[in-house]
Amino acid sequence: MQVGAVVVLGLLGLTVAAASSGAGHPSGGIVVLMVLVVVLVAVGGWWLERRRREHLAAWAHASGWTYTPRDPGLGLATLQTGTPYGQGHSRTVTEVLTGTYEGRTAVSFTYGWTTGSGKERREHRAHVVAIALPAYLPVLEVTPEGFGARVAKAFGARDLQLESAAFNAAYRVDARDARTGHAILHPRLLERLLRPDALGTSWRIEGTWLLSWASGPTSTASIAPRLGVLAAVVRGVPRHVWLDHGYDPAAR
Repeated sequence: MQVGAVVVLGLLGLTVAAASSGAGHPSGGIVVLMVLVVVLVAVGGWWLERRRREHLAAWAHASGWTYTPRDPGLGLATLQTGTPYGQGHSRTVTEVLTGTYEGRTAVSFTYGWTTGSGKERREHRAHVVAIALPAYLPVLEVTPEGFGARVAKAFGARDLQLESAAFNAAYRVDARDARTGHAILHPRLLERLLRPDALGTSWRIEGTWLLSWASGPTSTASIAPRLGVLAAVVRGVPRHVWLDHGYDPAAR
């Protein structure tokens, strides 16, 4: 018998027991109702979680990828240091999907963390999608303009200004190496990042990974579109930038 079925039968047994013990007491009906609510919530949560795992496994199978409930030893909890990393405590990596995209190693997963404690305790999740890079590149982060970006800039955060006024209005760019940032974000890539499928996408190059994140758990419908944007960024990196960092794409 599957573990889930055992849990369900156990909870149902508790319901019957509660009903029997409360039958002769005025408050028995309330006790039974409370137990029933607990049973329904537990069974509903178990069923939804099972359906979600089945959906992720089916998506992986159809895409030629691999699904594992947790990090299979890839070090995904420390893939980078920027957002969404480095926040809160009790950090987790779940719903891991691994495969390739345009011939490069790619991964998707749900990154979770907790802030506060007691009544202020909050659980947070972010859907992370990433492509492995063939060489280390300086940190380059591109995030949509908004209230948070304006506040950050008011406190001195970097915002590299580029040739496109439309791009400058849509995004904030944090480049540790301004020269490399300008080289990667050339006019053709700026135009690509202003297309509807890319607008609003947050991404960052850090170390040997190009990573994108969005609030909430894994959404399989967004994996391919976001990987498409990341792949466009990788393709757009000029050869001289790769050569400056020890990699020749012509030799690939």
